[in-house]
Amino acid sequence: MKKIILAGVCVLLTSVAFAQGNLGKGGKQLNAGVGFSSFGVPVYVGADFGVHESISIGPRFSYRNYGNRVGGLRYNQSLTVLSFNGNYHFNTLLNLPPEWNLYAGLTLGYYFWSDIRWNDGRNDLFDGEGSGVGLDLQVGGRYFFDEKWGVNLEFGGGTISGGSFGITYKL
Repeated sequence: MKKIILAGVCVLLTSVAFAQGNLGKGGKQLNAGVGFSSFGVPVYVGADFGVHESISIGPRFSYRNYGNRVGGLRYNQSLTVLSFNGNYHFNTLLNLPPEWNLYAGLTLGYYFWSDIRWNDGRNDLFDGEGSGVGLDLQVGGRYFFDEKWGVNLEFGGGTISGGSFGITYKL
Protein backbone atom coordinates (compact mmCIF):
# COMPACT_ATOMS: atom_id res chain seq x y z
CA MET A 1 0.00 0.00 0.00
CA LYS A 2 2.85 2.40 0.84
CA LYS A 3 4.38 1.76 -2.60
CA ILE A 4 1.08 2.60 -4.34
CA ILE A 5 0.71 5.84 -2.34
CA LEU A 6 4.35 6.75 -3.00
CA ALA A 7 3.92 6.02 -6.73
CA GLY A 8 0.74 8.17 -6.80
CA VAL A 9 2.52 11.07 -5.08
CA CYS A 10 5.42 10.78 -7.54
CA VAL A 11 3.03 10.82 -10.52
CA LEU A 12 1.20 13.84 -9.08
CA LEU A 13 4.44 15.77 -8.41
CA THR A 14 5.79 14.92 -11.86
CA SER A 15 2.59 16.08 -13.59
CA VAL A 16 2.64 19.36 -11.63
CA ALA A 17 6.31 19.88 -12.48
CA PHE A 18 5.77 19.17 -16.19
CA ALA A 19 2.77 21.52 -16.23
CA GLN A 20 5.06 24.43 -15.33
CA GLY A 21 6.67 24.95 -18.74
CA ASN A 22 4.13 23.63 -21.21
CA LEU A 23 0.83 25.51 -21.14
CA GLY A 24 -1.17 22.39 -22.02
CA LYS A 25 -4.75 22.11 -23.21
CA GLY A 26 -7.01 24.43 -21.23
CA GLY A 27 -4.09 26.37 -19.72
CA LYS A 28 -4.12 30.17 -19.58
CA GLN A 29 -1.38 32.72 -19.05
CA LEU A 30 -0.83 36.47 -19.23
CA ASN A 31 2.29 38.06 -20.71
CA ALA A 32 3.56 41.65 -20.50
CA GLY A 33 6.79 43.44 -21.20
CA VAL A 34 8.82 45.66 -23.49
CA GLY A 35 10.29 45.19 -26.93
CA PHE A 36 13.61 46.14 -28.43
CA SER A 37 13.67 48.12 -31.65
CA SER A 38 15.55 50.84 -33.48
CA PHE A 39 12.30 52.83 -33.56
CA GLY A 40 11.16 53.41 -29.98
CA VAL A 41 10.43 50.99 -27.16
CA PRO A 42 7.29 48.92 -27.72
CA VAL A 43 5.27 47.80 -24.69
CA TYR A 44 2.94 44.82 -24.92
CA VAL A 45 0.37 42.77 -23.06
CA GLY A 46 -1.13 39.49 -24.23
CA ALA A 47 -2.65 36.18 -23.27
CA ASP A 48 -2.14 32.56 -24.32
CA PHE A 49 -4.75 29.82 -24.24
CA GLY A 50 -3.79 26.17 -24.59
CA VAL A 51 -5.92 24.49 -27.27
CA HIS A 52 -3.78 21.33 -27.46
CA GLU A 53 -1.01 19.92 -25.29
CA SER A 54 1.59 21.60 -27.53
CA ILE A 55 -0.39 24.44 -29.21
CA SER A 56 -1.51 27.79 -27.85
CA ILE A 57 -3.35 30.76 -29.35
CA GLY A 58 -4.01 34.23 -28.02
CA PRO A 59 -4.45 37.96 -28.50
CA ARG A 60 -1.76 40.60 -28.06
CA PHE A 61 -1.77 44.39 -27.87
CA SER A 62 1.36 46.50 -28.33
CA TYR A 63 2.15 50.19 -28.57
CA ARG A 64 5.22 52.26 -29.34
CA ASN A 65 6.02 55.91 -29.92
CA TYR A 66 9.07 57.14 -31.78
CA GLY A 67 10.57 60.54 -32.54
CA ASN A 68 13.73 61.49 -34.40
CA ARG A 69 15.50 64.43 -36.03
CA VAL A 70 16.79 64.15 -39.59
CA GLY A 71 18.66 67.28 -40.59
CA GLY A 72 16.42 70.18 -39.56
CA LEU A 73 13.25 68.06 -39.71
CA ARG A 74 11.50 66.33 -36.81
CA TYR A 75 9.68 63.02 -37.33
CA ASN A 76 7.15 61.51 -34.89
CA GLN A 77 5.26 58.26 -35.13
CA SER A 78 3.07 56.16 -32.88
CA LEU A 79 2.10 52.60 -33.66
CA THR A 80 -0.62 50.45 -32.12
CA VAL A 81 -0.83 46.75 -32.99
CA LEU A 82 -3.75 44.42 -32.30
CA SER A 83 -2.69 40.88 -33.11
CA PHE A 84 -3.47 37.22 -32.65
CA ASN A 85 -0.80 34.53 -32.42
CA GLY A 86 -0.53 30.77 -32.61
CA ASN A 87 2.47 28.88 -31.22
CA TYR A 88 3.78 25.34 -31.20
CA HIS A 89 5.51 24.47 -27.90
CA PHE A 90 8.48 22.09 -28.21
CA ASN A 91 8.60 20.85 -24.60
CA THR A 92 7.26 17.34 -25.22
CA LEU A 93 9.05 16.91 -28.55
CA LEU A 94 12.44 17.94 -27.12
CA ASN A 95 11.88 16.47 -23.64
CA LEU A 96 12.76 19.78 -21.99
CA PRO A 97 13.09 20.31 -18.24
CA PRO A 98 9.75 21.37 -16.71
CA GLU A 99 10.72 24.97 -15.95
CA TRP A 100 11.52 25.71 -19.62
CA ASN A 101 9.11 26.43 -22.48
CA LEU A 102 10.37 26.88 -26.07
CA TYR A 103 7.96 27.80 -28.86
CA ALA A 104 7.65 29.13 -32.40
CA GLY A 105 4.68 30.39 -34.37
CA LEU A 106 2.89 33.01 -36.43
CA THR A 107 1.26 36.33 -35.53
CA LEU A 108 -1.42 37.99 -37.63
CA GLY A 109 -1.85 41.65 -36.72
CA TYR A 110 -3.59 44.85 -37.63
CA TYR A 111 -1.31 47.89 -37.46
CA PHE A 112 -2.45 51.47 -36.80
CA TRP A 113 0.14 54.14 -37.66
CA SER A 114 -0.70 57.66 -36.57
CA ASP A 115 0.78 61.11 -35.95
CA ILE A 116 3.33 60.68 -38.70
CA ARG A 117 4.75 64.16 -39.02
CA TRP A 118 7.69 65.85 -40.71
CA ASN A 119 8.12 69.25 -39.12
CA ASP A 120 10.76 71.89 -39.95
CA GLY A 121 10.14 73.78 -36.69
CA ARG A 122 7.67 76.18 -38.31
CA ASN A 123 5.28 74.06 -40.39
CA ASP A 124 4.02 70.51 -40.64
CA LEU A 125 5.26 69.19 -43.96
CA PHE A 126 3.41 65.88 -43.76
CA ASP A 127 0.71 64.65 -41.45
CA GLY A 128 -1.08 61.37 -41.93
CA GLU A 129 -2.31 58.07 -40.67
CA GLY A 130 -2.16 54.56 -42.00
CA SER A 131 -3.12 51.05 -41.14
CA GLY A 132 -2.72 47.57 -42.50
CA VAL A 133 -2.54 43.85 -41.90
CA GLY A 134 0.75 42.09 -41.27
CA LEU A 135 2.01 38.57 -40.73
CA ASP A 136 5.03 37.91 -38.53
CA LEU A 137 7.03 34.90 -37.34
CA GLN A 138 8.26 34.48 -33.80
CA VAL A 139 10.45 32.16 -31.80
CA GLY A 140 10.75 32.40 -28.05
CA GLY A 141 11.22 30.85 -24.70
CA ARG A 142 10.11 31.13 -21.11
CA TYR A 143 11.72 30.17 -17.85
CA PHE A 144 9.37 29.58 -14.92
CA PHE A 145 11.05 30.20 -11.56
CA ASP A 146 7.95 28.91 -9.71
CA GLU A 147 4.54 27.40 -10.54
CA LYS A 148 2.94 30.72 -11.59
CA TRP A 149 5.68 33.19 -12.58
CA GLY A 150 8.19 33.18 -15.39
CA VAL A 151 10.27 35.41 -17.63
CA ASN A 152 10.03 35.37 -21.41
CA LEU A 153 12.18 36.32 -24.38
CA GLU A 154 10.85 36.39 -27.94
CA PHE A 155 12.30 37.34 -31.34
CA GLY A 156 9.82 38.65 -33.93
CA GLY A 157 6.21 38.52 -32.85
CA GLY A 158 4.27 41.40 -34.34
CA THR A 159 5.36 44.45 -32.39
CA ILE A 160 7.28 45.95 -35.32
CA SER A 161 10.42 45.29 -33.35
CA GLY A 162 13.26 42.83 -33.19
CA GLY A 163 11.64 41.08 -30.27
CA SER A 164 10.51 41.46 -26.70
CA PHE A 165 11.12 40.36 -23.14
CA GLY A 166 8.91 40.40 -20.09
CA ILE A 167 7.04 38.39 -17.50
CA THR A 168 4.49 35.57 -17.70
CA TYR A 169 1.84 34.73 -15.12
CA LYS A 170 -0.08 31.44 -15.29
CA LEU A 171 -3.75 31.65 -14.33
